[in-house]
Amino acid sequence: MSPENVMTIGRQAAEVLLMMAGPVLLTVLAIGLLVSIFQAATQINEATLTFIPKLLGVFATLLIAGPWMLSVFTDYLRQVLTNIPTLAG
Repeated sequence: MSPENVMTIGRQAAEVLLMMAGPVLLTVLAIGLLVSIFQAATQINEATLTFIPKLLGVFATLLIAGPWMLSVFTDYLRQVLTNIPTLAG
């Protein structure tokens, strides 16, 4: 296996990781920003106020984007597993 193949597989893995984590992280970021603005405006500093909306947002994001994320991951895994004989020999 050449270093170029290793770098290609690593780059593709990083791309898949970002594609799968992106929707969840952006949802948590947006909800956190909205809750922070709400807390600053009302001066309510409750820890559970930030946790529950983020948890619900992650759950909703996984319900909506979950099938797409699963297909992206299975496509990448299928590609890597089918290319093992080519890369090894």
